[in-house]
Amino acid sequence: MSKTRLLASAAFAALGLCAAPALAAETAADAAATTAGAANVEEIVVYGRGETRQIQTIKADDIQAFTPGTSPIKVLSKLPSVNFQSADPFGAYEWSARISIRGFNQNQLGFTLDDVPLGDMSYGNYNGLHISRAISSENIGRVDLAQGTGGLDTASTSNLGGAVKFVSVAPAEKFGVLAAVTGGSDNTIHAFARLDTGVLQTGGRGYLSYGYQNADKWKGDGVQKQQQVNAKFVQPVGPATVTGWINYSDRRENDYQDLSLALIKRVGYNLDNISNNWPLAVQIADVANNRGDTGAPVSNPAAGTVYPAPYTTVDDVYYNAAGLRKDTIGGVTVEWPINENLRLKATGYGHHNEGQGLWFTPYVPSPGGGPISLRTTEYEINRAGVIAALTYTLGQHTLEGGFWYENNDFNQARRFYGLTRAAPNRSSTSFQSNPFATQWEYDFNTKTYQFHLQDTWRITETLKTNFGFKSMKVENEATGVQGATISGSIDVSEGFLPQVGFNWAVGGGGEVFGDYARNARAFVSAATAGPFSTSQAGFNAIKDKLKPETSDTFEVGYRFHAGDFEGVLAAYYVSFDNRLLAITVGSGIQGNPSALQNVGSVTAKGLEAAGTWRFAPDWSLFGSYAYSNSQYDDDTKNGDGVVVAPTAGKTTVDTPDNLVKAELRYDNGSFFAQAGVNYMGKRYYTYLNDASVKAQTLVDLSLGYRIHGMSPWLDGLEAQLNVTNLFDKRYVSTIGSNGFVNSDPNGAFQTLLAGAPRQAFVTLKKQF
Repeated sequence: MSKTRLLASAAFAALGLCAAPALAAETAADAAATTAGAANVEEIVVYGRGETRQIQTIKADDIQAFTPGTSPIKVLSKLPSVNFQSADPFGAYEWSARISIRGFNQNQLGFTLDDVPLGDMSYGNYNGLHISRAISSENIGRVDLAQGTGGLDTASTSNLGGAVKFVSVAPAEKFGVLAAVTGGSDNTIHAFARLDTGVLQTGGRGYLSYGYQNADKWKGDGVQKQQQVNAKFVQPVGPATVTGWINYSDRRENDYQDLSLALIKRVGYNLDNISNNWPLAVQIADVANNRGDTGAPVSNPAAGTVYPAPYTTVDDVYYNAAGLRKDTIGGVTVEWPINENLRLKATGYGHHNEGQGLWFTPYVPSPGGGPISLRTTEYEINRAGVIAALTYTLGQHTLEGGFWYENNDFNQARRFYGLTRAAPNRSSTSFQSNPFATQWEYDFNTKTYQFHLQDTWRITETLKTNFGFKSMKVENEATGVQGATISGSIDVSEGFLPQVGFNWAVGGGGEVFGDYARNARAFVSAATAGPFSTSQAGFNAIKDKLKPETSDTFEVGYRFHAGDFEGVLAAYYVSFDNRLLAITVGSGIQGNPSALQNVGSVTAKGLEAAGTWRFAPDWSLFGSYAYSNSQYDDDTKNGDGVVVAPTAGKTTVDTPDNLVKAELRYDNGSFFAQAGVNYMGKRYYTYLNDASVKAQTLVDLSLGYRIHGMSPWLDGLEAQLNVTNLFDKRYVSTIGSNGFVNSDPNGAFQTLLAGAPRQAFVTLKKQF
């Protein structure tokens, strides 16, 4: 039996063994005894009881069990079918952070914070931002994950697959201060403080928080730092409630070098940018120019044509790279119970972003200076929108109708800044000015219109259904400002995207659910992705032929709660049509245009299981398993119908067939501990499945103690130790950092990032 099949069998066996005694204990007396015995163990994963879709909720306590500053996306990775990877221990380094669910990658999922859309959270996002910048992890109250179909009211035009909803914590009703500080590996310092006003004379309450993080990279030379300010206020106004919030983030992080299988074999996982060795970077660039690798004029013939060992190409290492982002995002929500049966909820929001992605490139020399220049991709987002819904209860029916409108202005530019030969006279973590060249600059405008209507019908006390649809229209327009640009417009208009589901309580703490949904994904308004990332002739050729990606998702499942065990079993089938593929020529740093085209469909089938067993007072065991069979249905053909890659029947990239997670928790109110194990099967990074990264198993550990009954200054003080990658495994975390290719038989394509080795962090926390 293969390792993956053995682990799969073990996971099902474990869930079955957990369930057997639980399913036998279904009397009211047993249930009451179990509830009393497990009172000290907080319910961490909520299994979506009453929902017609596969959905789970992660609560704040689970997020806080991880190292402070950890992305809540990483916390979600223990749920079934969630594949999350990042090159840093916090899961917050954006160039590497990747999440895929049931074979759909990050830019095919939907994300919101307090109903406000975050876009697809991809790197260089044109219509949103990453959750690690949107809010401090300490201020997240819960995270809802729908693996297959997000709700019709989800403000997203990218959720072909699942949807993730983040909900911020409510301000406390009592005045107080929460303070915490974390220190650990690689000179990490993380500090957080939150002031809660408590209920004021107006009846309102709010909080203001500040977060700071600064850490060295775990390899190479560089930093990853961030400052965040979050504020929220809730004010009752008659029968209505008005909630306002605003969050600010300033994030600056140096990048890790993209690796290939050949580089890892030849140099090792610790290969990184040579940011502490400018003379070596200049030497490599000079050699590349002499060899003609970069196409730049020869700047130093004396450098020769042989790269200094252990490097063999100009792309093995670069001098430095970084991502800089400043964001301000906020919203105001009104919830108004107009009468006994009618309720209004409306949210207005805005988001401003400034960003630069920096790369010290040997492909473009500095005029009159060194053989390297500083290349940037620059971003500015200004978007505003409104989301509103009316809910009306009529007997056994709950009717809801709503809309979402957003206007998004996005400016994007590619610029070059000069560097001297003697020294890198520009800081990689500072916003740049005074370029010597602008390769291109665009103004993009995207208007989004979405409407939904649905009815939830309580047919009997045990059976309910919901059915409805949404309509969406997204208009994308590009205007060239400077340099080699294109101009034009393209839109997606889908008038009827239905969703239907049911939930049937079958007794004994069980319920059967099922649903179907059709979704579509809007086109991307950017020069680096989507239909505008080509030439004017190329865009003109595709603008009237390109079809939006669509998905049809079917799922059915069984949730159960019996005694001290609860969980869910589910199966799904997904048909993904009109898949879009952009093919980039050359290394990522060269920034060559890509060609976008519809290349067929994908069929995904899978099974999911998750369960929590509270097997003793203060103890709980969580486990999840997911099996996925996701394959391309068609060969990849070019615009002339010629097969360029025989992909039919191949497994989709970055889709492990088996995911197994387990977590053991103990908490007696004072001492607490958690150990988590995460197994992921082999992942392909080529469409022809001729190159892959091997399976991996990682273990994380946390221990802590809360002080009770001592002096006011010590009472409630909490100390916590977190260790990530406990057994110090060397592995590839992210794949596809520079995209995917048809074939890589020699392992030369640099699109991999190494995972962080063992890291340890200590946190002290106190509520005043």
